[in-house]
Amino acid sequence: MHAFPSLQIRNRKLLPIVQGGMGVGISASRLSSAVARENAMGTIASIDLRHLHPDLLAQSKARPEQANYDQLNRIALDREIKKALYEAGDQGMIAVNVMKAVNDYAALVRQACESGAHAIVMGAGLPLELPDLTQNHPDVALIPILSESRGIHIVLKRWMKKNRLPDAIVIEHPNHAGGHLGATTIEDLGNERFSFRRVLEETANVFRQLGLESEKIPLILAGGMASFRKISTALKDWGASAVQIGTAFAVTREGDAHENFKQVLTSARQEDIVEFISVAGLPARAVMTPYLKKYLQNEQKLQSAAKADPRRCVQNMNCLQVCGLRDGIAKIGQFCIDQRLTDALNGDVRKGLFFRGRDPLPFGEQIRSVYDTMQYLLTGVKNPPPAQALA
Repeated sequence: MHAFPSLQIRNRKLLPIVQGGMGVGISASRLSSAVARENAMGTIASIDLRHLHPDLLAQSKARPEQANYDQLNRIALDREIKKALYEAGDQGMIAVNVMKAVNDYAALVRQACESGAHAIVMGAGLPLELPDLTQNHPDVALIPILSESRGIHIVLKRWMKKNRLPDAIVIEHPNHAGGHLGATTIEDLGNERFSFRRVLEETANVFRQLGLESEKIPLILAGGMASFRKISTALKDWGASAVQIGTAFAVTREGDAHENFKQVLTSARQEDIVEFISVAGLPARAVMTPYLKKYLQNEQKLQSAAKADPRRCVQNMNCLQVCGLRDGIAKIGQFCIDQRLTDALNGDVRKGLFFRGRDPLPFGEQIRSVYDTMQYLLTGVKNPPPAQALA
């Protein structure tokens, strides 16, 4: 048994744990459904899921055109959502994470809704038009990811004009989360304005200013929360409704990535986790692998040779709205993010870019199950009995 209130999303009462979306292919049907079966929210990352489907990957190699890539990725997303829903039964929720920063985000949102996803989670930009994209699917919960109260204020004001409120809001701390981070510079990651307690207090003021203090919009804290002690503080002392956790679920037995991927993340020491500027122009956090070390050593040389040329894209893709490699933007990353994350998915330590959060993992270098992870997060017990259920 655990002592925390349930997370209420629409008519579903869930455990107050949300599994974060992790692409490319790190959180797909296998991981998300395992989390949902524990009566929590599992999340499929919508980015480039064709890599989990050999037939679709073969088709994309046979016809390497952007339109074909997009169509095949939507087919892959449809498959993963339907598989996750089937494997979860009627337990928990299956959400789909869509990055605002990718060119085909609107098509991915529509596909997720048509395929039956329970919720859309959107970050990597202000999701101002998300209510418009989902207006034909009013039963789909909408959850923006933001890092500070100013962004929350902007989204709420815009959505209220559309007669829609978020079903929950994820507040992500860029100084702890993995992957692309919600700050403009590396030096800005630890800014006090991202402090969870400050953002929660300021968000309460935003609710009062907008006349929403009586609305029950759950606030979900993300970044560095994979600890029973921190979860207790967030839920009991700070008044958060739930926490979102990524890396700790990515390395579970049910995680969709290659075992080498999990070993890289679990074996990383604190000094191995570094921040750098990615191809989208945002700070990112990853493990210092041979690839990343070599890239950073040659970064200035690569940036000096930057030029706008679509042919520089390794995959002939137009995946990001802004890409340092494709668009020739010298001050930001000069590599193909899709290829590097795909290599990580497949466990290629020599070429992969392995995103992870900066905080310690619950079980150190051990690969444990989603069940064990949930038990620890909600009870603090690291070796639970086999069939113990969480109420």
